[in-house]
Amino acid sequence: MDIINVIVLGIIQGLTEFLPVSSSGHLEIAQAILGEKKTGSENLLLTVVLHAATACSTIFVFRQDIGKLISNLLKTNSPESKYSLLIIVSMVPSVIVGLFFIGRIETLFGGALNLVGVMLILTGIILLVANRAKNSNKTIGKKEALIIGLAQAFAIIPGVSRSGATISTAVLLGLDKEHAARFSFLMVIPLILGKMTQDIFSGKITEAHTDLHIIIIGFLVAFVVGVIACKWMIKIVKQSQLSYFSFYCCIVGFLVLLFPFL
Repeated sequence: MDIINVIVLGIIQGLTEFLPVSSSGHLEIAQAILGEKKTGSENLLLTVVLHAATACSTIFVFRQDIGKLISNLLKTNSPESKYSLLIIVSMVPSVIVGLFFIGRIETLFGGALNLVGVMLILTGIILLVANRAKNSNKTIGKKEALIIGLAQAFAIIPGVSRSGATISTAVLLGLDKEHAARFSFLMVIPLILGKMTQDIFSGKITEAHTDLHIIIIGFLVAFVVGVIACKWMIKIVKQSQLSYFSFYCCIVGFLVLLFPFL
């Protein structure tokens, strides 16, 4: 595995995990352009490492919030315990999809660049609609958490931005934009850690033959870029600048659809 390619993939993962442009879709595109010929175990190892890096980025940025949630988790009536319950509710749709349908989804959609292009365009449209929504002080409840969770489950399809889908859904439900971004990033941490654990214990990673220094470089690049992108995304949502990413997603989506003809 080439170091330059790993750095590129680390940058892409770090940016697109938080910016509303689909990390899975961009990794599919990058691997197609770079012509990476990895075995399944090598691909899985790199995926786990890059997602671990962006999970660590989220934990680092929201370390104070996470600390409060953990320290007050057992206090039944505390705001933090209620917020933790909302995060659990939001996880339910993705957990169901991950346990029962992920294999089928990966078989149907894995490597399908045409689908990535269509889903990127759809993401762009959703972002444009959400960007025009008026800000409000509405707080999140169990109903809103479940609906946002459904949006997150839908984002398992490559080309659909997870952050774009969840933040847009939260904003369209009338939630405060800054709180929408915060909830979107916090709700994915348990899922990423759970998926990483599942992949590690699957036994497939032990078959990978990738140099340790390359893996470390990929992790560090994705982590640093992820921290920057996470903080940037919060500002973008607060300032109602999602339209820029809407246009970007639509342009990239059309280019992906045209790629086979170029």
